[in-house]
Amino acid sequence: MKLDQTVAVITGGASGLGEATVRNFVEGGARVAIFDMNAEKGEQVASELGDAAIFCAVNVTDENSIASGVAATMEKFGKINANVNCAGIGVAMKTMGKEGPHTLDLFKKVIDINLVGTFNTFRLCVEQMAKNEPNSEGERGVIVNTASVAAFDGQKGQVAYSASKGGIVGMTLPVARDLAFYGIRICTIAPGLFYTPLFEGLGQEVVDSLSAQVTFPKRLGSPAEYGQLARNIVESPYLNGETIRIDGAIRLP
Repeated sequence: MKLDQTVAVITGGASGLGEATVRNFVEGGARVAIFDMNAEKGEQVASELGDAAIFCAVNVTDENSIASGVAATMEKFGKINANVNCAGIGVAMKTMGKEGPHTLDLFKKVIDINLVGTFNTFRLCVEQMAKNEPNSEGERGVIVNTASVAAFDGQKGQVAYSASKGGIVGMTLPVARDLAFYGIRICTIAPGLFYTPLFEGLGQEVVDSLSAQVTFPKRLGSPAEYGQLARNIVESPYLNGETIRIDGAIRLP
């Protein structure tokens, strides 16, 4: 799919991996709807990008919120043929710890935002993609979801996060099979340790320690590298049903 013919919905698009993807796509000629709960930052990014972007205040766990964002995108740009899902949260809590068992409410919250929120978004984007005229490859749309290496190498205290990201990996192939009839592809990106706002307050010593765990190159990933991979997936018609690790070959102990 040619990027200059793409209208993309990008969740979590106001910061981190999502913002980097927004900027990469617009640079390549795409038009973008930024779905995020941070209105101040989202409006700022959209303003910087001019007519190529709009901001929609969206809660990915709320069906009506997503539907409103999709409607605003259709009104502004007339179509949706790509959806990149970066919205998510991470928490740290062991299955059993000093304070007792993992709280059920927190587990449900992580699953609801990371897994259900991802599904909630792309299912409503797909409804619009299916209406598109197919391109020369028969494509009507592309979905890019965000998992994590934690789906495979989850650490202590990551049971909820790993479960949510494992779910995203697990639904990739069946969704590809479900949507093949409509000419809609789906891939998942599983990032390793990336320098996102989560790391900004941890200090250089912590960043250096984490960087040393990466096989090569020995540094944290840049959000721009995630954005480039998401762009490559959109532009590569034979990529479908696959989860791609982008992690410097790290395997968490």
